[in-house]
Amino acid sequence: MALTKQKKDEVVAEVAALLASSKLTVVAQYQGTTVKAIQSLRKEAKNSGTKVSVVKNRLVIKAVAATESLKDTDISALKGQLLYAFNDSDEVAPAKSLADFAKTNPSIQFVGAITADGQFMSADDVKALATLPSKNELIAQVIATLTSPLNDVMNGLSGNIHALLDGISEKATA
Repeated sequence: MALTKQKKDEVVAEVAALLASSKLTVVAQYQGTTVKAIQSLRKEAKNSGTKVSVVKNRLVIKAVAATESLKDTDISALKGQLLYAFNDSDEVAPAKSLADFAKTNPSIQFVGAITADGQFMSADDVKALATLPSKNELIAQVIATLTSPLNDVMNGLSGNIHALLDGISEKATA
């Protein structure tokens, strides 16, 4: 069913708002993916704060043109059946969500991504981004790195104290 002009304008406004607030918008081909699989992708992606939408490219191009920070973005790669993953809180989450889903559904192929500052990333860059640890994992790794010297000192001290106590207990029993 064709959309009316008013409905198209509403979709363009909604996509423009999503593009403006999104830290990273990942673009992927979905040709050959079932509707049920895309619904599953939407549910899984929602857990990480990612919104997945299937929008006509023509309307996305209008939304990009309507977004001030994205006007100069190269959008020549927006061809074919595409879906768009938006996330306004995490740069890595949309790429990770689609990459995880693509492991079981190989019909999902990255096309690229649009960054918040209007750069178009290649599909290879998005794949590399998807392999990065999540924000929480990175924070945990930094904390572990910072506390490592303290843990090493504590282990060394406790080892010396145990050895001292073992020596004293040997002398006491002898």
